Amino acid sequence: QVQLVETGGGLVQAGASLKLSCEASERTFSSHTMGWFRQAPGQEREFVAAFRCSGGTTYYADSVKGRFTISRDNAKPMVHLQMNSLKPKDTAVYHCAAGASVRWWNSYTDYDYWGQGTQVTVSS
Repeated sequence: QVQLVETGGGLVQAGASLKLSCEASERTFSSHTMGWFRQAPGQEREFVAAFRCSGGTTYYADSVKGRFTISRDNAKPMVHLQMNSLKPKDTAVYHCAAGASVRWWNSYTDYDYWGQGTQVTVSS
């Protein structure tokens, strides 16, 4: 069983930066695809970014491309999401996810494990 714990959320002003981190209880990153999703109140869970273990390919939602960067720490069981130039519409609970056989990197149903989430609030 893989457990994921997110840290790094908070309240910031528009234009600021935040770095989210996701720690796993096991060294799963060599075989899993890691992703970040977010969910705002009353809205569906939305794909943000993913890191595919085979080849190290990264994927981003158009809404965050150029502002967010996903990376993994191979020395530690962690994945990070660096968020720059934050906007009020980025406000959501951000969830880390891991999947052993992710086919559609932007589909939350392809991920097997989820963290509890961390709140990110961006004020205007």
